[in-house]
Amino acid sequence: MNFANPDDANLRTLLDHVRTIAVVGLSPQPARPSYRVAQAMQHYGYRIVPVRPLVDRVLGEKAYASLTDIPFAVDLVDVFRAAEHVPAIVEQCLALHLPAIWFQEGIVHDAAALRAQAGGMSVVMDRCLLKEYVRLKTE
Repeated sequence: MNFANPDDANLRTLLDHVRTIAVVGLSPQPARPSYRVAQAMQHYGYRIVPVRPLVDRVLGEKAYASLTDIPFAVDLVDVFRAAEHVPAIVEQCLALHLPAIWFQEGIVHDAAALRAQAGGMSVVMDRCLLKEYVRLKTE
């Protein structure tokens, strides 16, 4: 079985229901793609939760060392980590019963994506959250 991303209608529904986005690998450096994407999504009204060890704050929000450290509900996990880290992130999400995960452009791990789907998560892979938001929600 091959992984397939949700169609546009399901992506719109996902974006409509998300309020809080945990960004795994969010860099505190403004020049980095993770920072720019998270900053833009914050501008569009989403609460950004940085997940990055050894950082106190990013974009004015308290940073957490891991997903398990976040003391409140998260609607979407946006992943800016290399593909080899994705299976462990998916397992954390499944253990926490998180509803959705998004692997940014260039991050591909079919087995982990299928595992997340089988666990009941909505999954988007190898797409930019910001580009999809702009394409689907600001047209």
